[in-house]
Amino acid sequence: MKRQYQNRTEDSLQSDEPTLDISSLIDVCFLLLIYFLVTTTIQPREQDLSTNIPEPRAHNPIAIQPMVIEIRQSGEVVVNPGESAEVFESDVTSRRLPQLHGRLQMLSGIARADTPKVMLKVHNEVQQQRYIDVVNCLAGAGIKDIALVD
Repeated sequence: MKRQYQNRTEDSLQSDEPTLDISSLIDVCFLLLIYFLVTTTIQPREQDLSTNIPEPRAHNPIAIQPMVIEIRQSGEVVVNPGESAEVFESDVTSRRLPQLHGRLQMLSGIARADTPKVMLKVHNEVQQQRYIDVVNCLAGAGIKDIALVD
C-alpha cells in the first residue's frame, strides 16, 4: 500500500491529532471475555436440581409388622418364633439359606415404600458363622434396618 502525501497547510496541521491504535486492546478484551466464560461455573436452576418427591400414600396403608428371625442353639433358623413358628433352615451345614432369602425378598417386595424391619434373636451359643450367614442373607435382600433382641 502506497501512502500519498498531501500538501500540509495550516488547517491540516491543526486537525492532525495523535491517534491510538486499539486493535490489540480489543484482542485482549476478547481473550479476557473468553477466559471468564470458560472458567465460570453456571449455577443450576431449581428445576434442574434432582429432588425426590415422596409419592402419595394410600388412605389405609398396610402396617407391616417387623419380622422376627431366631437363630437357635442348634443352628436352625426360625421365622416368627412362638405359636406360628416356621423352621426355615434346619440344615446347619448349608450357608446359602435359600428359603430365608426367598421370604426376605418377598418382605422387601411388599414394603417398597417403607424399609422392612427385622428383629434378630440370637441364642448365646450359636456359631458365629451361622449369624454371619443370616446377616449376609439380610443384606442380600436389601434389608438394612436390623434390631438385635433378647
